[in-house]
Amino acid sequence: MNYLSIPFERYADDIIVHCRSEKQARWIRSKIERRLSQYKLELNPEKTRIVYCKNENRRGNYPNEKFDFLGYTFRPRKAKSREGKYFIGFVPAVSDKAAKGMRQEMRSWKFHLRSDLSLDDLSRLCNPILRGWINYYGQYYKSALYWTFNVLNRILTRWAMRKYKRLRGRHRKTTWWLRRIARRDPGLFAHWQFSKRSAAGR
Repeated sequence: MNYLSIPFERYADDIIVHCRSEKQARWIRSKIERRLSQYKLELNPEKTRIVYCKNENRRGNYPNEKFDFLGYTFRPRKAKSREGKYFIGFVPAVSDKAAKGMRQEMRSWKFHLRSDLSLDDLSRLCNPILRGWINYYGQYYKSALYWTFNVLNRILTRWAMRKYKRLRGRHRKTTWWLRRIARRDPGLFAHWQFSKRSAAGR
């Protein structure tokens, strides 16, 4: 089965097929179904969907206008051109499922219980993981990561309030204290260096 005019991407058993029309999409899906049936396989009915890639030039409406692939959600988003003009593009960003997994991972570190450690200690523990996330999910629409990383800033705020007596019960003062450190040493935590908006909850 080889259709050179219809490009596709594959990762393990997940495949994205690019079609020019709904008619072509339905036709190629039937071909794929027939081919799989020869090997006693079938398409996953929940994952197999025809998605309309809505953007500035394709302004119609369709039941499915987004999909997830390799930890990214592809959907219509506001984007900025090289000329500085805004438009609607069909672009990827970290998926809700991936972002939720990152938040759960950060909470599992339980930094608020590690008052025996310094900020330097905490950064050494989490920076390798943060850099991995940034290198992968920060390739496209990196602003989608800002709110996820704010969870870590809140965790660090809670840690500081527990560690330092002068900050206990003083959330606003602790937040500003953390921001001053982020401005002075943005490379301390990988997500501070990633973006100024990620630095200590800006």
